[in-house]
Amino acid sequence: MKKYAIGFISLLFTISVHSQEVISSQGETYTNSNGSIDFTLGEVVINTGTDGNNDLTQGFHQTKWNFLGVEDFALDYEATVFPNPTAEILIVKSRVFQNVTYELYDAQGKLLIQAKLSAEQTPIQMGQFAPGGYSLNLSNEKQLLKIFKLIKSY
Repeated sequence: MKKYAIGFISLLFTISVHSQEVISSQGETYTNSNGSIDFTLGEVVINTGTDGNNDLTQGFHQTKWNFLGVEDFALDYEATVFPNPTAEILIVKSRVFQNVTYELYDAQGKLLIQAKLSAEQTPIQMGQFAPGGYSLNLSNEKQLLKIFKLIKSY
């Protein structure tokens, strides 16, 4: 009986080792003298780290989440929003933040927050809102710059 238990445990270990696999239709590997990075499309960002010059986002494949995207109205304006999905605090990062306004809308189009970006990294408190889909619009006095589609999680 002990022999069968050891064999069964070995089988489970082998299955679990080989089950950690992602089959993806899109992705890439980048390598340089400092290291390498692999990615696949469909990974949801769950963490973003920065050293001031470089940003690194980490994620995992989770089919219950939807990354909804970005609508780009001003191609020369660069901004990022992270983490997406978020539970408590959303960060808007842009080097050009002066005279840029953000508006947060719920899925029904109701305006929830309207304010100006205050720094290169502006935090937005999301904890008081219900889980679901939201839109964050960035605009200046001349035009709509970007619309980020967001997910507020638990």
